Amino acid sequence: MKHAWITSLTLLAAAAASAQCPDPGAECRRLSMDEYRSRMQAAWIGQMAGVGWGGPTEFNYNGVIVPEDKMPAWTPDLVNQFAQDDIYVEMTFVRTLEEHGWDATPKQAGIDFANSGYELWHANKYGRKNLRAGIAPPDSGHPKFNSHADDIDYQIEADFAGILAPGMPGLVLELGEIFGRLMNYGDGLYGGLFIGGMYSAAYFERDIAKIIEAGLACIPEGSQYHECVRDVIRWHAEHPDDWEAAWKKLDAKYQRNPEYRKASCGTENGFNIDAKMNGACIVMGLLYGAGDPDQTIIVSTRCGHDSDCNPSSAAGVLFTSLGMENTPKKFHEALKRNVKFSHTAYDFDGLTRVCEDLVRQAVVRAGGCVEKDDAGREVLVIPVKAPVPGPLEQCWAPGPVAGSKYTPEEMAKITAKEDK
Repeated sequence: MKHAWITSLTLLAAAAASAQCPDPGAECRRLSMDEYRSRMQAAWIGQMAGVGWGGPTEFNYNGVIVPEDKMPAWTPDLVNQFAQDDIYVEMTFVRTLEEHGWDATPKQAGIDFANSGYELWHANKYGRKNLRAGIAPPDSGHPKFNSHADDIDYQIEADFAGILAPGMPGLVLELGEIFGRLMNYGDGLYGGLFIGGMYSAAYFERDIAKIIEAGLACIPEGSQYHECVRDVIRWHAEHPDDWEAAWKKLDAKYQRNPEYRKASCGTENGFNIDAKMNGACIVMGLLYGAGDPDQTIIVSTRCGHDSDCNPSSAAGVLFTSLGMENTPKKFHEALKRNVKFSHTAYDFDGLTRVCEDLVRQAVVRAGGCVEKDDAGREVLVIPVKAPVPGPLEQCWAPGPVAGSKYTPEEMAKITAKEDK
């Protein structure tokens, strides 16, 4: 017997396919479902490959460059990262959309995240702890209640948002309000919006510089995160053939200058899990990788710090721009498509089917449609709308809390208990 949510999702997908297309004069972009599928699958594979290849170096090189001879070798089986939290946590958010639809509320997202059973750290850990204690979003990610709000967590997990929003950066921002504020604020939130914006652009763009600009368009210009990415772009221009020279400038300003560590959680022994520093490592990989999958992952990894998450995001963005047909076979030839990701209902093929259903709904919700070409194949018709970033917020000078609490009825839906 099929579950009710499967039937509902199928009906919603069917409704999306029959929705009215925009006025012929409206500015739209078209993306065939075949191409969406290719780029979406490549996006997930990029994440899996990046985190698998960089995994052995994670937090073993804090504030230093990973030596060239310590960079692991790639083997095809490394793509099979089914027990990797940098992959499966964001699938909790996909599941919320699958079960509750695109109108899922932050409170519902928080209930689902609160009921997750995996181990967490940093902003995720304290955000979930807040949720289980009845502090609802957005306060669960507010610095008053979460001292890790500037950390990398939503940046790690926001890949899903861009994957489900091809050419729809406004949707990336909306998803950030629903899911990113469960655990982050300020630059911690902006990191996820930046990453999601790059994925969204990568469905239609191969130029790395333009993809990065699209990510920047999703966050306020006055933020330190925006400043950091702009600095990396400038340092790349100054040292186009020497990423280590650019890294030294990054290290001097964003690792060693206290003005850029105001909300850091722990600064001893070179440790830095700030979103902006690790986001810079992603951008370093994209710029100095120059479209080459191996070099993109290697540079992002060798920048150190969270050196499996960063190449995961860099490779995910790059592979989206390449699509499966242009992604080297070595990165997916050993993929096990029928193994479930830990703590999820999905294997790889099941995950991609859900993404296809959700993107059809998302396009219609954004004012587009799903039409058929002359051969009867589905084509996503996506209205072109520029993102509008929200007002600037900073973890070291936060705005007021929302006073958001779960009601007793809502608390009854949170069945997981906080670990002692």
